[in-house]
Order: sequence, then structure tokens, then C-alpha cells
Amino acid sequence: MTTSPQTLLNLSVPVTAFAFNADRSQVAVCPNTEDVHIYALTDAGYVQTHTLSKHGQLVTGIDWAPTTNRLVTCSQDRNGYVWTYDAASNTWVPELVMLRITRSATAVRWSPNEDKFAVASSAHVVSVCYFDAENDWWSSKHLKKPLRSTVLSLDWHPNNVLLAVGGADNHARVFSAFIKGLDAKPAASAWGERLPFGTVCADVTTDSLGWVHGVGFSPSGNALAFVGHDSSFNVYYPEQNAIATVRAPLLPLLGVLWINESEALAVGHDCTPVLMVGNADDGWRFAGRVDEGKKASAGTATNSALAKFRAMDSRATTAPQDTDLTTVHQNSITSIRAYDESKYVTAGVDGRVVVWNSLDEAMKRLTVA
Repeated sequence: MTTSPQTLLNLSVPVTAFAFNADRSQVAVCPNTEDVHIYALTDAGYVQTHTLSKHGQLVTGIDWAPTTNRLVTCSQDRNGYVWTYDAASNTWVPELVMLRITRSATAVRWSPNEDKFAVASSAHVVSVCYFDAENDWWSSKHLKKPLRSTVLSLDWHPNNVLLAVGGADNHARVFSAFIKGLDAKPAASAWGERLPFGTVCADVTTDSLGWVHGVGFSPSGNALAFVGHDSSFNVYYPEQNAIATVRAPLLPLLGVLWINESEALAVGHDCTPVLMVGNADDGWRFAGRVDEGKKASAGTATNSALAKFRAMDSRATTAPQDTDLTTVHQNSITSIRAYDESKYVTAGVDGRVVVWNSLDEAMKRLTVA
């Protein structure tokens, strides 16, 4: 049985960033402004309940820690805030984070243990932030070399220490973000054994040298996927020190999400998620578009005449022009995130937040194609 994608929000402005809470009963969204809007799920759908107004410029990143229920945001104003909900006053209380950056923040992600988070920036650094109990504030350490341009994307390894970083210098890298006194020593893996803070565990790129818009560790943490402005999908295996690259007839890709060890989704300017399948031994391939679009139905003679007159009035032409796409998303998809074990969620320039079922017939058809 095919499960159609469900549009949870349909705003009139682009969604710059978004994140759900643990049970998906609330979602935090930036509507392309300096504010963050929080929506709660009701019988009538998602209804706005709070507005977080602390940033002075466009909010570029949001993440919601599922266990501690803390929000973290970053912005072009070079600041970060950790927000804690106060049930007594029904308000979100912000705490300023010492990012110590001189240019815009671009993305933020909590670590799996939720005891630190990383903030990417245009200052050629990544701020790894943690709570300094002695001074009672959120402090940070910088990952710098060999970053040479704006950092565009982040993803944490399941071990809470390794951090994947993609940037406009066309490289995907894996750093150690080990914080002494906070992190336990990680077990040895294909990424390395001794991992002091700042260790570069991997530094990879592609021949076409595209900006790396999205990075993501596989569920096991033994592989790294990254997508870029060159429309390529890439998987790096550190144990073999090999990269599998897929070049499909696609527009530039902006985000990536693993479904399992042999399937991953990518999103971008094609306005639909696309499926990639493969493994280290057999390589990877493009399996197809998840949303192939619906065929437009033929209009009645009355509708055709009405469209003709509207076109004459607005465009000085007798030819009606339908600008609606046949896909669910009407513009570029800028981000993709996990929703639950069987679903994922996308958001984009069209202002829509859409939930997709990764177990539906469309996905199965693409997998076996």
C-alpha cells in the first residue's frame, strides 16, 4: 500500500532551518527571518505557540536535543543560543553561547549524547561548544586547520567524538572533537585510535571539486556520505580508503540522509528526494526519484477560457502559463532529516515541511529497479 507524503506545514516563505522535538509533537522553524517559530501539534494540525526572538539577523541553524529538550540556534549575527523551556512561565529561556567567530554561523548540530554541539561558520572554523560548569556558561573550542573556506554542513559520528565537516573549499573532512574531561576515550575504529581534539581523521574531495553542501555518517559510523554542488553523491570508506562516486542527471544536491547501510537519500534543486543504493564492494548507483510527480489533468473548456483571459490580463498573451510543479515540493529542497524509524522529513524554499514514508511502495520500487 502506497503512503502519500504528508505536508505538515505550508508557509508562504522559505524554511531556512527546522527541527522536531523527541515525540514530534512540536517543530521549531525559521521562516527566513531572525526569529524562530515553534508549532505544536493539535487536532487541527500544527499551530504556532511561541516565537523565539533573540537573534539580530537571519537564523541559519536549529537543532532540538531529544532527551534534554533543549533547543540550540545560530545566526548570521555570529551568535548562538541554547534555549530551555520553563513550564512555570510557559516561555523559552535563552543562554548566550561564546562562539568566538567573526563571520556568520551557518549550521548547528547537537552531539548524540547532547553534552556538546558544533556550530559551522563563514569564519573558516567550527566552534565545538560545551557547558563550562565552573564559569556557568557555554564555552567553545575551534576546529581550524586545514579549513580554508565557509563551512556549510555538519554531522556527528555515533561515538560522540568524531565530527564530519563539509565546506565551500570542496572538501569533506572528519575531525576529532574530543573534549578532555567531558568525553570518554572512544574505541579504536577505521577512523583512528588516538584522537586528541583537532585530529584530522579524513580529508577527501572529488575530481570535479564541488562545494560540499551535505555530509552524513552511516548508521554504523563506518562510512561517510557527502553531496555537493557538482551534483555528485559520494561515499567514503576509511577502512579501504576509497570513495564511491555517483554522477546522475541531477541538479546540485544540498543534503543527504542514510536510511540504512546500503540506502541513502539526497535532496537538492530537483525538488524531490532521490534514492542511492550500494555498498563498499559493489559500488553505488542512482536508483531514481522518489517523487516522480503527478500528470496534470486536462481542464474543462470553461477553465481553459478562464485561464486564457487571465493570461491576457496579466501577461499580455493568450497562452495560459501554469507555473505549478507536479511534485510535492514546488522549489528546491534545502534540508532532509530523520523523522522516526520509518519516515524522514524535508523542507525547502517553497515553505513546505513534508513527511515521507521510507517503507512505501515508491521506495521499494526504486530499490529493486
